[in-house]
Amino acid sequence: MKSRMTSAVSRRTLLAGVGASALAASVPLRHGLAASKIKVGILLPRSGPQAQIGIDCQRGADVAPEVLGAMGYPEMEYILGDTETKVDVARAQAEKLIDAGAHVIVGAFDSGQTMAAAQVCEQKNIPLVVNIAAVTKLTELGYKWVFRNFPTGPMIVGDAFKNQKTLFAESGATPKSVALLHVNDTFGTSLSGALMALTPKFKMPYKIVEKIPYDPYGRDFSAEVRKVKAAKPEALWAVSRLNDAIAITKELVRQRVDLMGILSTGPGWYEDPYLQATGKYGDDVISLVPWVDYKKEMARRMRDAYRKKFPGRSITSNQGYTFDAVLIVADAFKRAGSTKNTDLQAALRTTDITNNTTIGEGIRFNEKGQVPHVPCGAVQNRDGKQLVVLPKFAAVAEPIWPMRPWRER
Repeated sequence: MKSRMTSAVSRRTLLAGVGASALAASVPLRHGLAASKIKVGILLPRSGPQAQIGIDCQRGADVAPEVLGAMGYPEMEYILGDTETKVDVARAQAEKLIDAGAHVIVGAFDSGQTMAAAQVCEQKNIPLVVNIAAVTKLTELGYKWVFRNFPTGPMIVGDAFKNQKTLFAESGATPKSVALLHVNDTFGTSLSGALMALTPKFKMPYKIVEKIPYDPYGRDFSAEVRKVKAAKPEALWAVSRLNDAIAITKELVRQRVDLMGILSTGPGWYEDPYLQATGKYGDDVISLVPWVDYKKEMARRMRDAYRKKFPGRSITSNQGYTFDAVLIVADAFKRAGSTKNTDLQAALRTTDITNNTTIGEGIRFNEKGQVPHVPCGAVQNRDGKQLVVLPKFAAVAEPIWPMRPWRER
């Protein structure tokens, strides 16, 4: 659809210009209510180290008009904001989106940036529908305007442990030692903290022999990989981002660090640019993350629309959870029949969606604005594709475990 402010919004425009000012893009849903359209601020990292992930999240929002419009949802207008992968910019951009007339904000992928946006939305009494952000305290601070359909760090780790136990039992190969390599940003610190705290509770069969944090803006990971190699773990657990996942993989191959497997909880290891940059060495990695469930009707509708709009691009958590966030907004607006903040807030609190795109029974918020349980999957890289191998009810392939040695690729 064409924008009211510009005839087209190109990728170059998003990367170059959105950080300076919010860009309004009208994306009408034709089969809507008679009520005025709702303005949705989409706040994402469109530049900086997380730019590609932000673009992929936006693509999930971009296919919503066609899919939801055909299902009778009302008209929406997007206003785009760029966090530039910076917490302070995220805060400023959230304020700009609200000043530009956004009735609700969707975002912001990164936990630290989302926390900053949440503070603004709480002060301004504007709903924030979180697409992706795992930091636990986001829905533990008593906020009344924050709604999250995404798992917290402990949820992700808990499901990761469950899927690991199934993987080990079915394959007959169980690592006795694991090294933890994690980015030391808000997300990585939160997740690694949950992992260390919950390992004893879940009685995992391995010992974490080394915990190695690293700078999210680092470029050379030779020292961190040397620490992994020195610890001699049977498996590596990584909590990373896109660029560092690529660099770490190449360094593991260069230093010939053979492992039973690489397990990831977080983005990076399943992204298209990762698969393209690492080639055969990116295969067999298992990401223990929230994911799309194509056994659901809505997921299939999204997939079909996505393939037409973005041929050759994969669908990951980024697109799925951003699509679902827009679905939550459209559903609340349809039921509220109003853009008034308190009406939208009340409608969001009574959300009850069963036909969404991601793994799980549906979307219902508790009194904290959190979906109580958002299940995760085990997603394995195979020949440039991402295949769900666990849990069984969402699986489309059997897992390869242990992974193949580097020299045999």
